[in-house]
Amino acid sequence: MSEKARRKFNLTHHHTIILGAGAAGLHCAAYVAGQGRSTLVIDHAKAPGEKIRISGGGRCNFTNTRTAPKHFLSANPHFAKSALARYTPADFIALVERHGIAWHEKTLGQLFCDDSAKQIVAMLLDEMARAGADLWLNTAIIEVEKTDQGFAVTVERDGRRQTLSCANLVVATGGKSIPKMGASGFGYDLARQFGLPVVEPRPALVPFTLTGALHEEAKALAGVSVAGRVVAGRGAREAAFDEAILFTHRGLSGPAILQASSYWREGETVRLSLAPGVSLAGALKDKARAGDGRKTVETALATLLPERLAGAVCARAGVAGRLAEQGRKSLDRLDAAANEWDIVPAGTEGWRTAEVTLGGVDTDALSSRTMEAKAVPGLYFVGEVVDVTGWLGGYNFQWAWASAHAAGTAIAAGD
Repeated sequence: MSEKARRKFNLTHHHTIILGAGAAGLHCAAYVAGQGRSTLVIDHAKAPGEKIRISGGGRCNFTNTRTAPKHFLSANPHFAKSALARYTPADFIALVERHGIAWHEKTLGQLFCDDSAKQIVAMLLDEMARAGADLWLNTAIIEVEKTDQGFAVTVERDGRRQTLSCANLVVATGGKSIPKMGASGFGYDLARQFGLPVVEPRPALVPFTLTGALHEEAKALAGVSVAGRVVAGRGAREAAFDEAILFTHRGLSGPAILQASSYWREGETVRLSLAPGVSLAGALKDKARAGDGRKTVETALATLLPERLAGAVCARAGVAGRLAEQGRKSLDRLDAAANEWDIVPAGTEGWRTAEVTLGGVDTDALSSRTMEAKAVPGLYFVGEVVDVTGWLGGYNFQWAWASAHAAGTAIAAGD
């Protein structure tokens, strides 16, 4: 489009416009602008990287050293392989260290800032600024249209509407999780507008809610945490997680539950093991032989499980009295009540507390190497908006970095 035409239609042209100033959007901007491409990042929020800021208890679990394709869910489990292989946790760690950000590993390969998640936001903004990209906050996206030259993006900023043009458009608007921070389904609507299919989004990494007697039991145990195992999903979708289970006033939470929620579907059974790998029946028999037979079974069990949980397990199994009085069937029933506790959640706490979104833009419509829409040249989708969802523990940030790198380097290498 000529300069005269741009003035006529009040168009301000950029090589690339990125919608969304979150992890993926900010990271992508640095790659595009770094090659001298005029780049603009737009977001409706007052501040960039808000999900980064609140993540990891304010310290940002920015990656996971155990990252592998098996730690991601997608309708196409192979889609993420290319991007993840070309931008690894080591690459992001190197970036963090170049900026002098101290970090540490907690458990299971999870890396956190020693100080604050704000350091990661500042790092991304610094990288973007050094590359020459611009950032517009408090800017509402009114309309996006395809043009012969690329795309026209109408925005409202400082009370004034204007139309911008670009050759490439990157959608990094995230998913629907944590709506109080402005999350919405905008990216999915945009994908559908351009004819791309969307795998139905659903809350993931989210606590379970319970009803009836199960809810009353969980409420009585609220605050109790135990290192357990949770098995959820059916068939090829079944997965087991050995991490903490936390009882809440609404139901169940904790890392093992959050992980399981990504595999669970409404109406399905979830199995809880409160002492995985331990035969409680055998352990209690050993205690009886060791001289604890005069203790109540509840007291003996409380040496193996949290006290309140031991009482609840005994009540559910219908086992009471002294340990020495218990026969094999009673102890087996007690073991099953603890390690084969099958429940059917009423649901989840939904988008309000979900850490991420499961589902999103169908990967069949995207290039796994560049994140570009196969049927719409110049249109890219990165980060959470894509149907790639990681496990708890920094995997979703690694997908944000890797997909942003894939799109950003592809755009920068283009004409």
